[in-house]
Amino acid sequence: MEDLHTPTVPSGPVTGVGGPGAAHDEQTPLTDLISEKERVESELTALSSVLDSHGVNMQTSLTTFDGYPRDDLDIAQIRTTRARIIRLRNDYKGLMSRIEAGLHVHHAAAAAQASSSVLPTAGLPLASSGHSNSPETLGVPFARVNSVVSGSPADDAGLRVGDCIRQFGSVNWLNHEKLSKVAETVQRNQGRSIVVKVLRGDTAAGTSEELQLNLTPRRDWGGRGLLGCHLLPA
Repeated sequence: MEDLHTPTVPSGPVTGVGGPGAAHDEQTPLTDLISEKERVESELTALSSVLDSHGVNMQTSLTTFDGYPRDDLDIAQIRTTRARIIRLRNDYKGLMSRIEAGLHVHHAAAAAQASSSVLPTAGLPLASSGHSNSPETLGVPFARVNSVVSGSPADDAGLRVGDCIRQFGSVNWLNHEKLSKVAETVQRNQGRSIVVKVLRGDTAAGTSEELQLNLTPRRDWGGRGLLGCHLLPA
């Protein structure tokens, strides 16, 4: 019979994209780093569930008041899981640093390419300070607006179906945690304005634009929820 407390995630050495030797590999694509980040997040979630199944966390004492190992816990399993979590957390910090550095390089290269290109401007509208039609300068959208209720806070803010969200307050594509951080931000900011940056239009056709909206979550608008819209992962 299987051990119900055994992690069902890979438990091999953590020496992949974000491992100890990764700092010397400057050619790792940004997409690979992001995929590794998501894998580490998934494994950390699974390992936390293992600790939860034992009724402990990273700080719970494994000994009795007089210093003996607790006989109601699988001490070996818990210690192994905790050690794995610590290693993964360290690797996660390294991954985030490398992703941030990669983003800086990407945007610097895009800016250099844009400045070295001579584009015809005759007859073309100039972008206002609140808009940007250059997809290269935008972050990666992490959510898409699936529906908006008329008269809701989302509708009042100017959100439209199809808008791709690239920033929601302090939440972005690196830290949204499957949109859970968006929900937390909404709950923490009832009655307060949240800056939301969206990409609207067809990026492939070059007709997209970036908009900065101000969204104020509230309950008194006459409908369900605080926003009156539905978001899906991008």
